[in-house]
Amino acid sequence: MQPTSYYIRCCEREIHYVEWGDKDAPPLIMWHGLARTGRDFDDLAAALSDTYRIICPDTIGRGLSQWSPQPDAEYCLAFYARIAQALADQLGIRNMRWVGTSMGGAIGLLAAATTLKDRISHLVLNDIGTTPVTAAIERIKSYAGNPAQFDTVTEFEAYLRTIYLPYGWQSDVQWRRMAETSVRRLPNGKITAHYDPAMVRQFIVHPNDYFLDEAYDSLALPVLVLRGENSDLLPLETAQAMTRRGPRAELVVVPGCGHAPCLNVPDQILPVKDFLAK
Repeated sequence: MQPTSYYIRCCEREIHYVEWGDKDAPPLIMWHGLARTGRDFDDLAAALSDTYRIICPDTIGRGLSQWSPQPDAEYCLAFYARIAQALADQLGIRNMRWVGTSMGGAIGLLAAATTLKDRISHLVLNDIGTTPVTAAIERIKSYAGNPAQFDTVTEFEAYLRTIYLPYGWQSDVQWRRMAETSVRRLPNGKITAHYDPAMVRQFIVHPNDYFLDEAYDSLALPVLVLRGENSDLLPLETAQAMTRRGPRAELVVVPGCGHAPCLNVPDQILPVKDFLAK
């Protein structure tokens, strides 16, 4: 099965998303990480599309969604959570499951506590905790805030294979798809990543965005935390603490990867599938 591409206005901004599965099936939102796109979930969505109606948005400023004309005001978790609510409302989705990688998990967590309170029934947090790790944030900012430029897509793919090595194993086909679904050509003819570099200003203008303890502790729904075995963004101690407080999450440590598990192989897909089915 291949996804269908759509565009929709949310909070006065055009948002792109792809949809998988039957429109009458239970809804499942999959939200990507900071500098990525909704197409990162192609393998997971394909595996679950016989059971769920799956919506994979591109966050504002990423992929095919509109770039914000007010980046300092709109590139933040609160605005992303408002977009999530508007998207769900316009698609007629009252209740949903949510799988979020990194930033997408933080959006789901905040939305579950605020804009989508009592509307998210299951929450999967893929390698994101409730307290940011400064060194990991600085690592991400170092490449995301000043995206490299290349002459060819092949060079761009080689670059992605380097910076996203912590994602874990991907086939050559999957690496090529990642490159082709997250590339744009600049006016000078060079190739670069398909996002607005201003989105990293979130960490300057909204420095407390990823301090989510209060929101997490307010949740009363099933939560699954996936942690890459070698993650530098989600310390094991933080993940373990999340199993003892608030919604008392289940924890699965994913071997062979860091930040963040790609959710593209059976050993990573199965825990998500089983949790969502509970």
